[in-house]
Amino acid sequence: MPNNTVVIKDGKITDNLWKIVNEDHSDLTQDNIILPYSLWLANQDELSQRVSEGKIGLLLEGDHNLQEQNEGIADFVLIAINFPGFMDGRGFSVARLLRERYGFTGELRASGGVIRDQLCYLQRCGFSSFDLDADINIEAAVESLNDFSEGYQISVDLPTPLFRRRA
Repeated sequence: MPNNTVVIKDGKITDNLWKIVNEDHSDLTQDNIILPYSLWLANQDELSQRVSEGKIGLLLEGDHNLQEQNEGIADFVLIAINFPGFMDGRGFSVARLLRERYGFTGELRASGGVIRDQLCYLQRCGFSSFDLDADINIEAAVESLNDFSEGYQISVDLPTPLFRRRA
């Protein structure tokens, strides 16, 4: 899982201010850490104030069941979704659910095994930042966010279909 020094955020390359911590991480007093969901659940009572202060982010897997576990999820300032590989598209669905059903308005980050060709589609599903594998050319990845000039279908970033947008 990436933890690069730079990420793509809002279409620009910027410093990565957040660090993903592992399940066995014991120092939860740091700021700007992204916690796996299970670690968050185990320490929720003691960390909830820091979530409301915007100091803790949440890491979800693509198979996370939002219908069963969504309480307080919109309170995070950042949610990262891990993509174990570019062929695993479940994170696309989790992102749309977070934006459209659960009211998440913060930074939504794709992390892990995504490829350049997917970034435009990830953005359309509601992702606003990308922490990519080190072997991906980050400059080319930024350019890929504009691969398509117009979207026909509705999406998180464009909720009106093309035929309704024509003058």
